Amino acid sequence: MKTPLPRFDPLRLLVFILMVLPVLALLGFGVIWLWQSGNLQVWLIAMVLCGVLGYGLQQWLVRRERRLLADAATEPNPDWPPSADVVWQKVEALAVTCSPEDWPLEDGTWMLELGQKALETVAHCYHPNVEKPLLELTVPHTLLIIERASRDLRQDVAEKIPFSNRLTIGDLFRMQRWKTKAEQIVNIYRAGSIIFNPINTLLSEAWRYLRARSFDEARNELHRWFLRAYVCKVGYYAIDLYSGRLPLGDGEPTASPTPLSKADLTQVEETARAVVEPLRILILGRSNAGKSSLVNALFGELATTADVLPDTTRALKPFVLSREGLAQVLIFDSPGCDSPLFDSQQMLTAAGNADLVLWVSPVNRPDRQIERDCLDALRAFQAARMDRHPPPLLIVASHIDRLRPVNEWQPPYDLTDQQNSKAVNINAAVRAIAADLAVPVERVIPVCLLDGKVYNVDDTLWAAILDHQEEALRVRLMRCLDARKRAEDWVMLRRQMAGAGRFLRNLPEMLGKRAER
Repeated sequence: MKTPLPRFDPLRLLVFILMVLPVLALLGFGVIWLWQSGNLQVWLIAMVLCGVLGYGLQQWLVRRERRLLADAATEPNPDWPPSADVVWQKVEALAVTCSPEDWPLEDGTWMLELGQKALETVAHCYHPNVEKPLLELTVPHTLLIIERASRDLRQDVAEKIPFSNRLTIGDLFRMQRWKTKAEQIVNIYRAGSIIFNPINTLLSEAWRYLRARSFDEARNELHRWFLRAYVCKVGYYAIDLYSGRLPLGDGEPTASPTPLSKADLTQVEETARAVVEPLRILILGRSNAGKSSLVNALFGELATTADVLPDTTRALKPFVLSREGLAQVLIFDSPGCDSPLFDSQQMLTAAGNADLVLWVSPVNRPDRQIERDCLDALRAFQAARMDRHPPPLLIVASHIDRLRPVNEWQPPYDLTDQQNSKAVNINAAVRAIAADLAVPVERVIPVCLLDGKVYNVDDTLWAAILDHQEEALRVRLMRCLDARKRAEDWVMLRRQMAGAGRFLRNLPEMLGKRAER
């Protein structure tokens, strides 16, 4: 039996010393020469300056990397409902507490354990009374969260970390193993150099400490960012799931009309032309306020009979509106809120399915209490729905041509002009409506809807609608996601029942084959 090689071979140490001895001697003689020539002080000052500049540059690079990584931070989704704000704050708080010392990357269990901790943080917020809320997740949704979080994190790592597309997992482990051996050799070198050249060694040790500290800080900063990014990604998609914004299927939720919009489009024979989910605009207000006239003005053509009697509009009537700068729109005319045909529950249901609400209020009717009561009921209904953002609300102040002086009508009007009595009265009416209906004054748009005298619709009102289009599109997305999730549940149930039926049908045949074996 052969004798195993000893762990420490003195001859190998002697070989190493003989190899580094000329280099150490050269460094020592170089310092002696600098001292004899009187340049040692200059060399020391140059070495300190270079060290300080190098350390400062390294710190600047660390801060620059920190800013780049901060730019890649996960932001909360603006499409989330208001209830998700508190949950996201808890996810961010968990991410801040993650430190490289507690979660070493070489430990293969960190990803599973940290991901589970992020999921539990979100799950506890949505199921506070359940002992183990994480078990409320379905298997497909759990896999979907991991898939989406890993996909986003892969993109961030590939874009932000140098050579991440070249280094393999095996390289990282090999580097970790060689690190210990390299440190042993370096320690031997440091011990030998202090004997032959103590002054240079002390300076080198100081510089090595600063350099190591800088690189360790950069490495820890990257490690810390990676952990926080992972927690935020998992928390992000967990909130998406629990708030109903993470369907299992792929594809854009607004790519096709929802069943509700299909039914409404059928009434106006527009199903064939409907390619995507239309934006739903609901027009509300009191009778004779000009709701139907507003539809006509937005269409630019006669689309519906204008209100002449309080009961002209008997139910919600859809119309298709297509204009430049706005996606396809379904606009709904409604009965007056003071009409006997007005159904408050129908209004709330319609408002829950609307992406933008236009409230028409006549400036010549100061008795607005019934409008305020109706709007307050609408706002209370929207506030109770923490899973949805309310649709934007614009107030259309109609009949401004009837303000004094009644016989004067010479638009356009500058509402800041204190010399024009018509402009002053329009401005006063706008502020009165804003105060009576408890809305911001900038959301009140004065218009004239009289046939042949339509004013301020194509410019100011349309600009306000386009200005709130992005907010309305977010509401549409949330509405489509809810509809898609409901439809997806039924589709998945049908597929699962069909699969179970096929399995039961083939079960006797499978058992027979097993018995034959």
